[in-house]
Amino acid sequence: MLSSIVSVIWESFIGTLNYYKASFLFEVPWHQNYAYGLLLISLVVWGLEIAFPWRKNQAVFRKDFFLDLGHMVFNFFLFSAAISGFYALAENGFAAIGIQLNSFALISLQTLPVGIQLLLFFVLLDFVQWATHVALHRFEWLWRFHQLHHSVKEMGFAAHFRYHWMENVLYKPLKTIAIMLLGGFEPEQAYLVHFAAITIGHLNHANLGFTYGPLKYLLNNPVMHLYHHAKALPEDHPYGVNFGISLSIWDYLFNSSFVPKKDPHLELGYDGDEKMPSGFFKQQGYGFKQHS
Repeated sequence: MLSSIVSVIWESFIGTLNYYKASFLFEVPWHQNYAYGLLLISLVVWGLEIAFPWRKNQAVFRKDFFLDLGHMVFNFFLFSAAISGFYALAENGFAAIGIQLNSFALISLQTLPVGIQLLLFFVLLDFVQWATHVALHRFEWLWRFHQLHHSVKEMGFAAHFRYHWMENVLYKPLKTIAIMLLGGFEPEQAYLVHFAAITIGHLNHANLGFTYGPLKYLLNNPVMHLYHHAKALPEDHPYGVNFGISLSIWDYLFNSSFVPKKDPHLELGYDGDEKMPSGFFKQQGYGFKQHS
């Protein structure tokens, strides 16, 4: 029993590493090559920051630029590979007791046109992530881990991936539940949704002042997300504002939006952010105990 469990975890881990290797060697189709997709999106958004900086006094290599790149590599590649086996194990476990991923389906995406599939997939996953993000702020034990993301003092594209590895442990199962509600089916063109989400997330954390005009009520944007990272919060929203990941509409629907006059010089962080360690490895251990 133990050997089979270890085997499933190990095979999934090695399979993920082989996928990364094939990606770096251009042996993976472009639409599945998330390694170079992430690199390309990062370079484009960084280029926009350099060409159209909102905060003019912020350096190209801003404070913690390389630290955040380290978080990006760790969270997107290394930790994802490390936990891939546990999700494979969970899926095998469900199958062993006769539970299929489509058992909890509210709707079957496979019967719908591709465009509708992608739209529902994008909207449902984004809502689940929005709700998870709210929980990270509302529950103290979750907030302790989320503080790492809010320790950013100067915004830039790579701050998108400065988050504690425990957030991966929380987000991924909840996203899997969302997929189960869609019939356990991920659209063939789901790469469009994943690349779009990475792009929007990078833009939201970038040194940019875009709001997208009337679309700001639908799409999250750099100005709106800057206020999410503001150190001073509105009195009537003590847990935070603007929780949207890709879409802003959830915040407008659930009264958690806050976008006053544009101010690029907001102080970022949270009360007590000086306690956050500055080193990468110490940050990975932060949050497991309450800090007075």
